[in-house]
Amino acid sequence: MVKRIINLVRDEEGVTALEYGLIAALIAAFIVAAVTALGTNVRDTFNNIATAMSSAMGGGTT
Repeated sequence: MVKRIINLVRDEEGVTALEYGLIAALIAAFIVAAVTALGTNVRDTFNNIATAMSSAMGGGTT
């Protein structure tokens, strides 16, 4: 068991895979944050348009 751990520590391919995993996780987190922020802005824009159209048509909703 100890030999396997020592080999794992010495194995540079494992470190590279870990680094790629961390980079992928950071990119995914950035994408989620960007889409969430953009989605909120788009929702607010459509709500403002719907409110303006409703007001222009007399304020009634169906």
